[in-house]
Amino acid sequence: MNTILVVVIVINIILALLFSLGAAPILVWVERRVAGFIQDRLGPNRCNINGFRLGGLIQSFADMLKLVFKEDFKAKAIKEKFVFTLAPVIVFVSAFLSYMVMPFADNLVIGSQTFIMQGLPINLGALWFLAFAGLSIYGIILGGWSSNNKYSLLGSIRAGAQVISYEASMTLALVSLLVTYGSINLVDMVNFQSKLLFGFIPAWGIVIQPLAAVIFIVTAFAEANRTPFDIAEGESEIVGGYHTEYSAMKFGLFFVGEYVAMSASSALIVTLFFGGYNLPWLGTDTLKENFHTVMLAIIVILPLLSLLFGRWIVKNNVWPSKDDKRNNESKWLIRVLILINIVVIGILGCFLINGITETTTNIAVAIIQIATFAIKLLLMNFVFVWVRWTLPRFRYDQLQNLGWKILLPLSIANIFLTALVVVGLGV
Repeated sequence: MNTILVVVIVINIILALLFSLGAAPILVWVERRVAGFIQDRLGPNRCNINGFRLGGLIQSFADMLKLVFKEDFKAKAIKEKFVFTLAPVIVFVSAFLSYMVMPFADNLVIGSQTFIMQGLPINLGALWFLAFAGLSIYGIILGGWSSNNKYSLLGSIRAGAQVISYEASMTLALVSLLVTYGSINLVDMVNFQSKLLFGFIPAWGIVIQPLAAVIFIVTAFAEANRTPFDIAEGESEIVGGYHTEYSAMKFGLFFVGEYVAMSASSALIVTLFFGGYNLPWLGTDTLKENFHTVMLAIIVILPLLSLLFGRWIVKNNVWPSKDDKRNNESKWLIRVLILINIVVIGILGCFLINGITETTTNIAVAIIQIATFAIKLLLMNFVFVWVRWTLPRFRYDQLQNLGWKILLPLSIANIFLTALVVVGLGV
């Protein structure tokens, strides 16, 4: 096998792992920090390794380590032990596999070879996501049934009804997008969004299909079982729902699977509606044509962003006490930040001085697009967390009414409207 092909495949798999599984502890940290901010409290600020807390991120790793070493307790009433063990694995694997077709950058051209920048180099796109996102419900239903617990069974039945209600609207919203973009390939969809409407408005999905965007985002919340659509867990009603009887890493797989599913939903929303890996007004071709200007802009903007981030570290990363050893963490983090700035600016400066070949330009553009995708993904995940700590849980009847009586008719009407515009007017 070609060496370059192997390297690209390995990089894509590593990126898929980082953006999905690797993002889980960061998303837990974001969840706690945003919850603390909304509720006017500090959030995690105690757990540390020799005084280093990384802004509270160590707490997330400590929790995951705790789950690994906790006792795996099983109630005697559980009879289907194999199914009970298999259920969280189905949820986790389904969430992870749904992420594997997300494009991190445009197709990378090195010499005469073209490489697809996604975990699995296949063209099924959004259909792959729908298949595996829907498959995760089997894990929830099997987990609730095999627990031999009425609360767990009720939670799994709720989850099944919710997925059926909202997946229909999600699929129909996606149909209107397929008609608009003319492809199921996610890379083609992102490249379509690199166009400009009226010469200055980015043709993002949120602009050309606003109704489909609202429907898809709402149903994505329901598919990921996130508040206000978390009736399958409903602590105030059914204890813990489908995972009431789970402990240790079996519960951990459900827990991490929820965050991986949230990250996968965020990645698909970014890809379909917010330009994916493209910067506004800078598609792949435009980025290559103006690459020197973009590099100069990065050299100017990067130190300014680092300055703002450094101020945030000083403000939010200090212990309430006056313990100098612990408060030295901020100084070390700022030093690391300065070092990263020097290295990045030095590399970019060398490129500008020595000139850039076509291959290095393509690689650099791919890196910029991966960074753009990562920032958009983080912002969309922030929206998921923001909504969770802002809205209360819906009642069961409210949830079903929203799915069947509002979203489903709107998604069908949107298909007819899209067909009239695209097919009838030939747009």
